[in-house]
Amino acid sequence: MQGPIDKEILKKVELIRIITRQRVTSIFAGEFESAFKGAGLEFEEVREYSPGDEIRSIDWNVTARTGFPHIKRFREEREQSVFFLVDVSPSGDFGSKGRSRAETAAEIVSVLSFSASQNNDRTGLLLFSDRPELFIPPGRGMTHTMHMVRELLAFRPEGRGTSIASALNYLGRVVHRRSIVFLISDFYDPGFYDELKVSSRKHEIVSLYLYDPAEKELPQAGLMTFEDAETGRSIMLDTSDRRVRAEYKKRFLHRLVQLGNTFRRYGCDFLELDISEEYIHKLSSFFLKREARR
Repeated sequence: MQGPIDKEILKKVELIRIITRQRVTSIFAGEFESAFKGAGLEFEEVREYSPGDEIRSIDWNVTARTGFPHIKRFREEREQSVFFLVDVSPSGDFGSKGRSRAETAAEIVSVLSFSASQNNDRTGLLLFSDRPELFIPPGRGMTHTMHMVRELLAFRPEGRGTSIASALNYLGRVVHRRSIVFLISDFYDPGFYDELKVSSRKHEIVSLYLYDPAEKELPQAGLMTFEDAETGRSIMLDTSDRRVRAEYKKRFLHRLVQLGNTFRRYGCDFLELDISEEYIHKLSSFFLKREARR
C-alpha cells in the first residue's frame, strides 16, 4: 500500500540518483549492453561475398541472379524490455550494518535501470510479497528510473509472506514478449520452482540474492533471540557457542549452493550480493562473464 512519501525517503531518492549517475559510466553501460542479447535480428542489407564471410550467410537467390556470391547481413535488434521483480516482504527491512535489503535493492534497480536506458532499453518494475503488489509498465530515462525507486522505497506491502511463483505468474500474464528479468529477493520461499521452470523458457532470468552479513555469520554475543519478520516465529540461540555459530554458517552456505544449483538447472543466472559490501564490482564482473559465454 502506497502512502505519502516523506522527506526522509525523498532524501534517499536524491542520494540514489547521485550514486546512479556516478556509477553508470559509459563502460558499465557498455558492459550491460554486451551481456544481454537483443530481442532478435533485423535484415540490414545484401552485399557481395568477401573472403572471411560465413558461407551459411550466402543468399543463393541473389547469387543465382547475379552470377556472383552475395550474402545477407543482419543486425541485432537492440531495444528490449528489462523488468525488476523485487521482493518487498517484511524481511527486506532488515539490515545489521545500517543499510537494509530494500535500500540496497533500490540502488541496484536504479543503477541497472539507468544502464539499460543508456542502451535505449525500457525498464519496468513489479513489487511483490505473497502476492503481486504494484506493477509499473516499462519506460525510459532517469525520471522513470527515479519514479520506480521512489515507489520501491515508500511502498508498504499488504502481504506478509513471499510468493515468487505469484510474481512470475503475473509477469507471464502481462508481458508477452521475451524480456530480461532481474529477480531480487532473499528467496525464503520453497514453492516457486515449477513457475521458474515455465518462466525461464520465455524470459532471460537473472536472480540476485541479497543477504545481510548477520545471516551468514552470527556475532559472538551470548544468548540472542531471532524473530522471523514474515511469520513472527522466534528462536533463541547461544551465539557464544562456537558449534552453534559453525552450524549456522554451514546451513547458510548449504542453502546458497542449493539456490545456485536450482537456478542454473533452469538456465538462469544466479548472483549473491552481501548488502554491506560494494556491489558494483560484482555486477560488472558478472556482466563480463556473461558476455564471455555468448
